[in-house]
Amino acid sequence: MTHSTDTTAPDGTTDDPFLWLEDIHGDRPLEWVRAENALTEDALVTAGFQDHEQRLLEVLDSTDRIPMVGKHGDHYYNFWRDAEHRQGIWRRTTWESYTSEQPEWELLLDLDALSAAEGTEWVWAGALFLRPAEGAPHERVLVALSPDGGDAARYREFDLTSRAFVDGGFDIPTAKSRISWAGPDSLHVGTDFGPGSMTSSSYPRTVRTLHRGAELAAAEPYFEVAEDHMMALVLHDPTPGFERDIALDTIDFYSRRTYLRRSGDWQLLDVPEDASISLHRRWLIIRPRSAWAVDGATHAAGSLLVIDLESYLAGNRALVTVFSPDASTSLQSWSWTRDHLLLNLLHDVSSEIRILDPGNGWRYELLDACPPLHSVDAYAVDDEDEISGNDYWLVVTGFLTPSTLYRGTIGGRHEVVKTSPSFFDESRYDVEQHFAVSTDGTRVPYFQIASKDLELDGGNPTLLSGYGGFEHSLTPAYSGVIGRGWLERTTDDGRAGVYVLANIRGGGEYGPQWHEAALHANRHRAYEDFAAIAGDLVHRGVTSPALLGCTGRSNGGLLVGNMLTTYPHLFGAVSCGVPLLDMRRYTKLSAGFSWIAEYGDPDKAEEWEYVRTFSPYHLLREDVVYPRTLIWTATSDDRVGPVQARKMAARMKDLGVQNVWFHEALEGGHAGAADNRQAARMHALSFEFLWRALTGSL
Repeated sequence: MTHSTDTTAPDGTTDDPFLWLEDIHGDRPLEWVRAENALTEDALVTAGFQDHEQRLLEVLDSTDRIPMVGKHGDHYYNFWRDAEHRQGIWRRTTWESYTSEQPEWELLLDLDALSAAEGTEWVWAGALFLRPAEGAPHERVLVALSPDGGDAARYREFDLTSRAFVDGGFDIPTAKSRISWAGPDSLHVGTDFGPGSMTSSSYPRTVRTLHRGAELAAAEPYFEVAEDHMMALVLHDPTPGFERDIALDTIDFYSRRTYLRRSGDWQLLDVPEDASISLHRRWLIIRPRSAWAVDGATHAAGSLLVIDLESYLAGNRALVTVFSPDASTSLQSWSWTRDHLLLNLLHDVSSEIRILDPGNGWRYELLDACPPLHSVDAYAVDDEDEISGNDYWLVVTGFLTPSTLYRGTIGGRHEVVKTSPSFFDESRYDVEQHFAVSTDGTRVPYFQIASKDLELDGGNPTLLSGYGGFEHSLTPAYSGVIGRGWLERTTDDGRAGVYVLANIRGGGEYGPQWHEAALHANRHRAYEDFAAIAGDLVHRGVTSPALLGCTGRSNGGLLVGNMLTTYPHLFGAVSCGVPLLDMRRYTKLSAGFSWIAEYGDPDKAEEWEYVRTFSPYHLLREDVVYPRTLIWTATSDDRVGPVQARKMAARMKDLGVQNVWFHEALEGGHAGAADNRQAARMHALSFEFLWRALTGSL
């Protein structure tokens, strides 16, 4: 039996009997995967499972969902999957048609037909539009398609008029590419050009300019970064009168250098490396992640600053502060219309929208569209359009409020365009926000969605979900999958499921400082926050440890992996999806090297000392009773990769843990599913496992 004492050498290979599972497509590992899948499906796919799975698939395939669109020229584009279109279709329509009850769509690309014709199960990965000449219609796009749902994609030139791929057009082979149009007959291409062209993080190191008709190998070098940096990217801004190339040297997940092409050379933009920036016509926008002292002023972390770009390049540092955070309010994102700036804020994890007018001293108005305990996202419809350039979209959603899409004009009203259907009886439930107190005294918010007749006697099956990393915020959102998959389930004595969403440190709910509080050696704070919420749910009588499950994916998988290994007494079940778990070797697996800025570098002895404290793979012990655990992943996940999930399950079983199950989808990428059927299956497996584990039927 393998003992858990960590004696790993600097390369992380000593005393690891499960390295063989890191051969992602090897015969032996895949044989192990298939055997584990069979065991898990035998346990979970029992009577009633298919009914649950079908109800979730009905949500995902519903033809009444809002077909979200993006405007380009006179058309509104949408990618759509449903029961008839498993891989999906790309289509477009006009505004008049879109606002009708039954829009008439022009089919552009049928991925099911393309997949059948080419023998590859193509998964949609987006489209890059070439800006046409003034007054001309959009004609060309680069369509990105993944062969397996992973991050690597093939880019092919597509003609919107003929609705076909361009014969002899641009065609960039499958890779983790970063591409932009440089003009009608050229691209700025960051891709795998061969040895030395990709970074240690598995992203492009070099960007080259590819001209129409030339072979990819003949592309001209344009921009390059160090191999140990995360990524190189060149963007072309085609805005008339402001045409420019912008290069980004992404050093790590939170640090980058920005360059502008001037007189044939790259000019470094003198801003803090940890700042986010954007350019809109004459304006430079800067959001520092840490306090920035410049020109006699100190700008707060998470603030938003603006200045005329040419003035800034000439040395002026008289920045205008258009947003300052406070203890409860943070900036989440911003979007330009033609003449105004939209700010999406969170105030104690409820949305607030401000509309700023640069022509009036950057004064702002609050948009009256933000109900309490809801999420509202505002963004421009098409800032390039002469007529609708100041129009904006609004998406309003809540845990018990199906999403509604509005369209408005700055200075006017916003009107309902589309509304999502209801997938469960929301009237039976209430939403509450509570605050738990973490180990260091920090108040940590969480949302609770529960039946109106909830009894606070500790007897309710409860699912706690979280993430807590990469400054990613978890906000209220309607989910028919959660409604049907968890809230509507009842025990034999009529107890309904309770769903809880945690807003722990490491996330972005309160800005960069909330995130930085749980970086590196302070990672434990995120886990203490999550554990504090679990404890608060028990203290308040919502549930008890035996009836409390937790779930998370990716970094959230690392979160619940630490609940499993450090706080096993708090939970009755753990569902751990596409996770990081082996923090000794994560930098050597898939894109893991790019996350050193989040977690630390295990190859440095002084950093491994703290990283090891949150590496679930190394925290497993023989003498611990662990809650029932489902670990799930996807073979084609090329971001985290499937091997950490495999090794964790194998090690638990080797330690004699009997209540661990493993499932690996052979497609689906980091999302865990490449189509709606796969997504419904994975959701159903997780919900079935959690419910049966907590209610004693597994």
